[in-house]
Amino acid sequence: MPRGTLEVVLVSAKGLDGNDFLSSVDPYVILRYRAQEHKSTVKEGDGSSPKWNESFLFTVSDSASELNLRIMDKDHFSKDDFLGEAIIPIDAVVAEGSIPETAYNVVKDEDYRGEIKVALTFTPEPERYDDRYKAEENYGGWTQFNRDI
Repeated sequence: MPRGTLEVVLVSAKGLDGNDFLSSVDPYVILRYRAQEHKSTVKEGDGSSPKWNESFLFTVSDSASELNLRIMDKDHFSKDDFLGEAIIPIDAVVAEGSIPETAYNVVKDEDYRGEIKVALTFTPEPERYDDRYKAEENYGGWTQFNRDI
């Protein structure tokens, strides 16, 4: 997999089911790619259909092929509730360069719990050497540069 930067635009969600019977859902998202993690803002009072329109950047440098989005419900007096997750394969965005705003299923215990919309863009890292240096030839410890380029 090529090296580069993955931009994730967290757009919105809908149909999120909360565990709190007495209060509305205050959702936020934990975005994880390998050991890199970002957290969206908490959308207090937005209920089951929050809108974020937030952008996050991840460095892609190896063969990891999934982006994990964990949707959480912020609780003020107890531990935050896990609402579900969406696992997004990134192979297509690396190959295509971008994937427009797309809805992904949010799942918890193999049950559908709503959907989350994201847009993805992959920007490959530029080559480390420009073409001029690729024409160099190495002869036993010294380098000869091809000037006919």
